[in-house]
Amino acid sequence: MKLEHLTLHNYRNYADVDTDFSPQINVLIGENAQGKTNLLEAVYVLALARSHRTNNDRELIRFGEDFARVNGRIGRSSGPMQLELVISTQGKRARVNQIEQPKLSQYLGKFNVVLFAPEDLAIVKGSPANRRRFINMEFGQMSPKYLYNLTQYRTMLKQRNAYLKQLKYHQAKDLVYLSVLSDQLAAYGAELTAAREQLLHQMADFAEVIHSGITKGQEELTFEYRTQVPSSARGDVQTAYTALQDLYSEHQSREIDQGTSLVGAHRDDVAFIVNGKDVANFGSQGQQRTTALAVKLAEIDLMKAQTGEYPVLLLDDVLSELDDTRQTHLLKAIQNKVQTFLTTTSLDGIAQEIIETPAVYHVQNGVLTADSAEA
Repeated sequence: MKLEHLTLHNYRNYADVDTDFSPQINVLIGENAQGKTNLLEAVYVLALARSHRTNNDRELIRFGEDFARVNGRIGRSSGPMQLELVISTQGKRARVNQIEQPKLSQYLGKFNVVLFAPEDLAIVKGSPANRRRFINMEFGQMSPKYLYNLTQYRTMLKQRNAYLKQLKYHQAKDLVYLSVLSDQLAAYGAELTAAREQLLHQMADFAEVIHSGITKGQEELTFEYRTQVPSSARGDVQTAYTALQDLYSEHQSREIDQGTSLVGAHRDDVAFIVNGKDVANFGSQGQQRTTALAVKLAEIDLMKAQTGEYPVLLLDDVLSELDDTRQTHLLKAIQNKVQTFLTTTSLDGIAQEIIETPAVYHVQNGVLTADSAEA
């Protein structure tokens, strides 16, 4: 999968962009606050119809304008595909090959990206919410079924929490209705649990090999999926469903007392274990960085295994955060395999002998200029 051509109009600090990209490595060079990250964000938005930096879509629209447009031609093994996303104060409109999509969920999954930025260290050492968001964003790209179940789960969770609050304050008393909501939440939660069990196991296999390569076999990385569903019940939707039903029955009184759902997929987590220890709590900063790198590279391989195509990789100033060993391993891993967009303030310090003839673009004050000597 490649981003062959990108067009932007009124996006962040870009008035207009209309450019082709290399199918290999594209380097975006510029000083800070010139628009390098904005361009990577636009590629991310084209894929996922949302930003990784803000929940306020208005911020994506150039100051003083009414809308922003992101348009891209995607090269896939099945043939080229044209994607377009228009963002306005009224919401988003998405088109695939000029055909408007009634729901954003029908647009998602057509173009897959993996973003790696310095803040992605939060995947390892941040809160469980950081890791759940990571899991949901990546698995949702790979599987329309996962995305559907996640959307339905969130809707049911909101309804159930609202009813639990009514029960807590004696504004309602029908426990049969609570049982119905619990049953529906368990059904969607079981789908998510089974999918997470399978996909995390597969990702862990890829990550273990990558991590061993970076550490020259001195360290072993494993994943620990932490969920309230017993390990014996996670691999099958029906057994996970039954286990969640039992958990909701067991915790019903406490949930009513607290007015919120204490059980379910919204409380899941994953721990990264290096040599038997949770790297978030007991690992060095170097181990945390190596783990984050291994997880991100494993994500690329998992997407290839699940979709049949490699995603596009977005590296937002991440090389400056990696030492020579990790930087070299990253660049070797992606060379001639994954289309990559890399932002940096300078090519100095980058292992240029590993990057074969990158396409170089200069970014200054929202203007993108291809380096004719290399692009």
